[in-house]
Amino acid sequence: MLLYLHGFRSSPQSFKAQLVQARMREWGVGRYYACPTLNVSPALAVAQAQAAIRAAQAGGDQEIAIVGSSLGGFYARWLGEQHGCKTVLLNPAIHPWTDLASYLGEQPLWHGGGSVTVEPRHLQELLDLRVDTITRPERYYLIAATGDEVLDYREMVEACPGANIRVIEGSDHGISEFADYVDDVLAFCGYGPGGKVPDGAGVA
Repeated sequence: MLLYLHGFRSSPQSFKAQLVQARMREWGVGRYYACPTLNVSPALAVAQAQAAIRAAQAGGDQEIAIVGSSLGGFYARWLGEQHGCKTVLLNPAIHPWTDLASYLGEQPLWHGGGSVTVEPRHLQELLDLRVDTITRPERYYLIAATGDEVLDYREMVEACPGANIRVIEGSDHGISEFADYVDDVLAFCGYGPGGKVPDGAGVA
């Protein structure tokens, strides 16, 4: 299974999530794609991700890969350490308990209307999920944009020593040109035009 974790105030309708799903369908492996609508509570969001992983494993899919964007990238780092799986981080949040302190209260969602309410307890939940040092960095692929207007790409690179790292000059927080990188992301996760590819394929 490939588990895609969207960012803060985002959803499965994010353009990066849609690109990943569309490519997997094109390659005939769409059935392996999962992207839950994550709860605003970090503890509940991670519980949703864990439930998706358990469901895939119960269905016989023992190979898990995770792709996380922004706040979803923060969750992906924690989950990657828990499950020892391939993990792709797209402009990931590194210390969101600080970043989101200025977003307490009701916040509008990017897709479909509606809003979420960020509570002080959510900041502690984020602290509880922090990863101080990644292990087996070869399992990680970081894509960081120098033009990210929300997060500092240098903190992302510093948080992933030894990982496979691609720094994009310019771009933005959403990685507007993600279509140029989606195939590399999927190859790292073990997917190609013919479906699943042998373990070890992907970014060197």
